[in-house]
Amino acid sequence: MLETMHALMHLYRSLRHAALRDDPDAPTQMELRALSFFVRQPGSTLSDLVAASGRDKAQLARLIARLKDGGFLSAEADGADRRSVRLAATVRGMAVFDALQQQSAHLAEVAVRGLDAAQQQALSGLLQTVKANLEAEQGTGGRRCGSATDGPRRRRG
Repeated sequence: MLETMHALMHLYRSLRHAALRDDPDAPTQMELRALSFFVRQPGSTLSDLVAASGRDKAQLARLIARLKDGGFLSAEADGADRRSVRLAATVRGMAVFDALQQQSAHLAEVAVRGLDAAQQQALSGLLQTVKANLEAEQGTGGRRCGSATDGPRRRRG
């Protein structure tokens, strides 16, 4: 079941990114995540993104540099603290974000095509239960042990 959910999300991301395939300079998936953060939280800093994502600061600094070089993000020194740089999406960055939002809305309609309202509600409820189960497991640090097929598959090598 989780393999199906993983395949579904991979397919969704691929189809969503299709909206940008005509642009050879389009941001990568990781760059899109960062861009989305600054669209939703304009004026945030690199440190804010690090705190929100848990990613390595150096990795994110390189990613932000690519977004700035590509014209997707703008940077402005903080008026109160010149060492701090505030980031925001540019017009080009907003256009990319808007295209992704439109594609996401389209895919949301396509994904439930053929399901009536009751089926959609039932599916949503089941997925919420799966999410809650995994969040509860996350709260235990993943220390609960089940059968060998419950966890991630280990590579032999």
